[in-house]
Amino acid sequence: MNLRTLTRRAFMQAALFTLTLVATVSAQNGATALNIAPGGLALKGYDPVAYFADSKAVHGTAEFTAVHDGATYRFSSAAHRATFLAQPGKYLPQYGGYCAMGVAVGKKLDADPTLWRVVEGKLYLNVNKDAQGMWLKDPGKHIATAEEKWAKVSARNGFDTM
Repeated sequence: MNLRTLTRRAFMQAALFTLTLVATVSAQNGATALNIAPGGLALKGYDPVAYFADSKAVHGTAEFTAVHDGATYRFSSAAHRATFLAQPGKYLPQYGGYCAMGVAVGKKLDADPTLWRVVEGKLYLNVNKDAQGMWLKDPGKHIATAEEKWAKVSARNGFDTM
């Protein structure tokens, strides 16, 4: 590697560290409605584009990342990262990545990225198989209810208990 490549790589790592630190502090202060890990990682490292492009939950890699709204997203390929960067809003999980069924019942619950569904072009996650089973019985109804409750649920700090 030449000096220019090393300098560019060091700059990108410093920028990513700074953005991750800002996201972590914001999350700890309740300033975000995103379900992100303490290090700023969203979707527990799963590739948000894969749900749409591959119809499955796929782990991303640290090699392909992008920061959006203070959260770090990982991708399984450079193509998926580019797709996300062109239209991030299209690929973000609804309700900040919290459990869709949880929001519908007024709770802010963590989500399991392997328990998902795309409905009308939007990604929804659930906390466990029971919650997903309930949600899948009538997604339209639960989405409408969750939309009404999201503002209040998202304003709370931390997770609720089941």
